Amino acid sequence: QVQLVESGGGLVQAGGSLRLSCAASGLTFTSGVMAWFRQAPGKEREFVAASTRGGLITYYADSAKGRFTISRDNAKNTVYLQMNSLKLEDTAVYYCAARLTWAYDYTSLGAYNYWGQGTQVTVSS
Repeated sequence: QVQLVESGGGLVQAGGSLRLSCAASGLTFTSGVMAWFRQAPGKEREFVAASTRGGLITYYADSAKGRFTISRDNAKNTVYLQMNSLKLEDTAVYYCAARLTWAYDYTSLGAYNYWGQGTQVTVSS
């Protein structure tokens, strides 16, 4: 049974940093795609970042480029999202997602088979 458990969310001031973690179990962690999505109040869930080839290849939404970094610790079966220079508009529930094989539509919610429960990130002014 695949499980994804996020942690690391919280309240941070604009310009600050947070690191989210997603601990995965029940899957071959070095295969497939691990990703982060987020959902702000009243908005649809959106792609943030993805990692494949065991972390060798990464992809980012334009809103995340230059500020967020997705990384993996394969020994710990954990994927991270380091978020720097946080803005008010980064406030959202952040979700970890996984699929077991590569997919070209990695930015699409429907591409992922497994989801975590989400962790709240609130950026204040």
